Amino acid sequence: MQQPVRIYDVITANLASQPSAPALEYGDHRWTWTEVDDRIRRLAQALRDAGVEAGDRIATLDKNNAACLELTFAASLIGAVNAVVNFRLSSEEIRYVLDDSQAVLLFAGPDFVPIAAGLAAELPHLRRIVALGGEDDEYEAFLAGADPLTEVFAADDDTAFLQLYTSGTTGRPKGAMLTHRSVGSHTARVAPAYDMDARTVNLVAMPLFHVGGTCWALGSMYAGGRTIVVRDLVPDQLLALITGEQATHVFLVPAVIGMLTQVPGIGEAFASVKVLGYGGSPMPLPTAQAAVATFPSGLYSVYGMTEMSGTFCVLRPEDHRDADRPHLLGSAGRVIAGNEARVVDPATGHDVPVGQPGELLIRSEQIMSGYWRNPAATAATITDGWLHTGDIVRIDEEGYVYVVDRAKDMLISGGENVYPAEVERVLTEHPDIAEVAVVGAPHPTWGETPVAYVVPAPGREIDPDALITYARERLAHYKCPTSVVVLEALPRNAMAKILKQPLRDRAEQLVNQ
Repeated sequence: MQQPVRIYDVITANLASQPSAPALEYGDHRWTWTEVDDRIRRLAQALRDAGVEAGDRIATLDKNNAACLELTFAASLIGAVNAVVNFRLSSEEIRYVLDDSQAVLLFAGPDFVPIAAGLAAELPHLRRIVALGGEDDEYEAFLAGADPLTEVFAADDDTAFLQLYTSGTTGRPKGAMLTHRSVGSHTARVAPAYDMDARTVNLVAMPLFHVGGTCWALGSMYAGGRTIVVRDLVPDQLLALITGEQATHVFLVPAVIGMLTQVPGIGEAFASVKVLGYGGSPMPLPTAQAAVATFPSGLYSVYGMTEMSGTFCVLRPEDHRDADRPHLLGSAGRVIAGNEARVVDPATGHDVPVGQPGELLIRSEQIMSGYWRNPAATAATITDGWLHTGDIVRIDEEGYVYVVDRAKDMLISGGENVYPAEVERVLTEHPDIAEVAVVGAPHPTWGETPVAYVVPAPGREIDPDALITYARERLAHYKCPTSVVVLEALPRNAMAKILKQPLRDRAEQLVNQ
């Protein structure tokens, strides 16, 4: 297959070459390429019949469901965009994303219809909620009631069709607009990078609101393989699925891989797996060493981001098992062909010498077109065609990338990005708090965990447990502090800027007690 000009070429190329081959699976449902094409074209027409126009956003709010992929493809056929909502967010955060996206239709899973219905009155642009699965399933009837679409929207390379939200240092999620060019380029590059072909049996266990879910799925579909969408990542069920379906490709976060290395006989369960990818957070060295010793699979470390439509750097299996260069286990790998990398001094923007740390900039066709309705953030992130990753890295003489620090103070807990500014914004709304600073502390299972340092308002006292409960009512649980430390004052420099490094050092001691 050649690089897709439009993302739907992923479907039409396989429809032409292997119409009766298995394409997509979800639960008890199995569809061939012919059936997938028919379903998506009916869905596209149903969207158009419901008044969805080019440029409109629809939204999907559910755990992993093959319907989310169908909606993404269907939206692309009519020039619309599927905004996939992180189902782990609090209701307040979900309301913000739905409001920001201006979604006109919402497809909500059975666990989320009540939340969506409660928010509908606050979202005048939302015309309809379609129940997705469960006893009151409306999705199948919505799809089946339409004729297959015949008039496809004339999209260009820079037309967006997928919108995934990434939190930012402003404390509010930003919608990254992913286009035919960006996702098509990514798909064409990573499928061979992961050795995907028509024999691939790919398990999609990562959430589809992540590029590690949706764009991982698109890779195997592009290659003509069989793609299996896993609704919930339950270890016992996952292992049964791997052995029962003889899966060849699996992608997980390091925390899950660390848990699996403790399961007796896990290597035998992974005998069919050729590619075990991992990413979303750094792999602790002991976990990486245990994975190398445990799994017969080819290990692939993935470094990517939403704004890049997914992966742009891979550490391949031979690097994981290079006895002469064990330090490579601490690397994020090398930049995939077709992407250009620079390391610059954040203060001057000038390139730094090889091996010296600086901010990583990437130039690539994989880059998003920008943040939805946020030109200021777009301009700050993409300059002269270069994407500012916000990560401080060094690149050695052989091109291996080593992540040194995260310039934007982001921490990663269980594969999920947590931005302290977002948590701080919520906590400072509590009447008992005058100031707050959130930092990450090492965690043996989740990689990192948020710790909040708080200064009470005059005449107030702070109950740490009550503050954690307060946060959990307003934020996804993975973003909430697991520890709260009350201080008389936060450490500051001469310019009155809060010094977070002493707080990180103290948090590490706190967690290790």
